[in-house]
Amino acid sequence: MSNHRFHEAQPLTVGADVELSAETVQHIRALRLQSGASVVLFNGDGCDYAGTLTLQGKKHALVTIESNREVDNESPISVSLGIGMSLGDRMEYAIQKATELGAVAIMPLATERSELRLKGERAEKKQQRWQQIAVSAAEQCGRARVPPVHAPQALTDWLAQVPLTDLRLVLHPEEGLSLRDMPAPLSVTALIGPEGGLSEEDLGLAIKAGFTPAALGPRVLRTETAPVALLSAVQTLWGDY
Repeated sequence: MSNHRFHEAQPLTVGADVELSAETVQHIRALRLQSGASVVLFNGDGCDYAGTLTLQGKKHALVTIESNREVDNESPISVSLGIGMSLGDRMEYAIQKATELGAVAIMPLATERSELRLKGERAEKKQQRWQQIAVSAAEQCGRARVPPVHAPQALTDWLAQVPLTDLRLVLHPEEGLSLRDMPAPLSVTALIGPEGGLSEEDLGLAIKAGFTPAALGPRVLRTETAPVALLSAVQTLWGDY
């Protein structure tokens, strides 16, 4: 199986000649791949599609798909994350690592202490950037399903319509329970605060919405570290580690 793997947001079928997106062609050029190279495409449907690359000038290329296989590396536990939006590259790091560690959906949230505020076109561009981070992470780690990074939303709006899961967790380093003391779930929704954490009001709203305070040890974690620690713990206790 080729190590060169690319995401294409289009239908993929065995026997088809797939014209690659400009972004994929640029990536292929950067890797200095030549016509005849074996590559793998995926579009998020759960399969990898192996084929042969044909370059067509500097800006165009196609792949002739020769076979496909179902990729069976999704975690047995479904974990969705609501993450308080943070400044700088913290959100990008959190989204990248959450994808690698098996999260199935990511919701950027505006909380009381969020310093990053997004609206309109700026919010749309940021969402597109974050989704591409998830796509690139899925390419690298071998996932054939890409977690959606949803449009930024107010915490209160999200709590009013958060999907039903077996367990709802809100990270709280001071008063939270240990994950080891909780019954094994098949699905988890977790809320993680921004830099500075969740305010008492936000925490109260989450608890009222059915979230259980959970602690990841006695130390306070940075907002970009918390998703990594949480997903690693969940996968160790109840997932595929």
